[in-house]
Amino acid sequence: MAHRSHALSMVAVLTLLVSILASYPRSAQSIGVCYGMLGNNLPSKSDVVKMYQSYGITGMRIYNADSATLNALKGTKINLIMDVGLSDASCSSAASTWVNNNVKPYYPDVSFKYIAVGNEISGSNVSKILPAMKNIYSALSSAGLQNSIKVSTSVSIGVLGTSYPPSAGAFSSDASYMTSIVQYLASINSPLLANVYPYFAYASNTAQISLDYALFTSSGTVVTDGSNKYQNLFDAMVDALYSAMEKVGGSKVKGSRVGLVISESGWPSAGGTGGTIRNAHTYNENLINHVAKGTPKRPTALDTYIFAMFNENQKAAGVEQNWGLFYPNKQPVYSINFK
Repeated sequence: MAHRSHALSMVAVLTLLVSILASYPRSAQSIGVCYGMLGNNLPSKSDVVKMYQSYGITGMRIYNADSATLNALKGTKINLIMDVGLSDASCSSAASTWVNNNVKPYYPDVSFKYIAVGNEISGSNVSKILPAMKNIYSALSSAGLQNSIKVSTSVSIGVLGTSYPPSAGAFSSDASYMTSIVQYLASINSPLLANVYPYFAYASNTAQISLDYALFTSSGTVVTDGSNKYQNLFDAMVDALYSAMEKVGGSKVKGSRVGLVISESGWPSAGGTGGTIRNAHTYNENLINHVAKGTPKRPTALDTYIFAMFNENQKAAGVEQNWGLFYPNKQPVYSINFK
């Protein structure tokens, strides 16, 4: 009887453990695609949303509050990053108007995940980022949405003054404003959004950066930084950002568990150094598979948004027109698996 009682107790413990694991929040990872609209030959907004669904793309970023897209997203459960310009958040009344017009009418039918206050803001406008973020956060709070929708800003890797080795990552003197932004993000439990492009690092320095290191195809360690070993440039860039954030008090920025969301990354299929269909396919397919593992510094899944859904013919000729996963006629530039 004692053995039977012990066995039953073990079954009960295992049952409880399974129940706990089943209820434990899973990784917040979302693989999304940025939906740029700078093309005069793109599909309708409703057709684009249907493409996201049919290809199993679970996240979208849009660069303005587009009502047709928001209406098409209703009920789809596609996680959304939506940008807001600084002018629309320049004061509390402007921010309230923007939230009332572009968020409240669509929530919760649209799965807003992040509001990005500005994208790669530079120059004299950097001083406006934090006040604008606070205005949007306050407007969301007034609507009772501050715990459901995270507020952040999207920065480029250019905010770093030091990026090598990754543990030495630090913001540049020109990006001193990042200290207050990162500390504010920590206070509201939001991640920093970052646009991370190994392509540009490679294309500007092919003498020192190998294509394999940029495309996730290196056969072994390329950079050793203490106990961390780097086999790809993406990880090194992301970890340099983590290090910079930690140096200014951002170690408590939790966001998507790891403190960063990759709001843009990708590779062009034509028009520039290393811009080929083969390289673009290799990079983006490997990116999708890799970000579930995180980085050497923080091995936790990363929300990541690939740039971009379509080739956009109203951008500058050359490389800028060739970041799309799809042609405007909805045909894939190359096959890629999101599921």
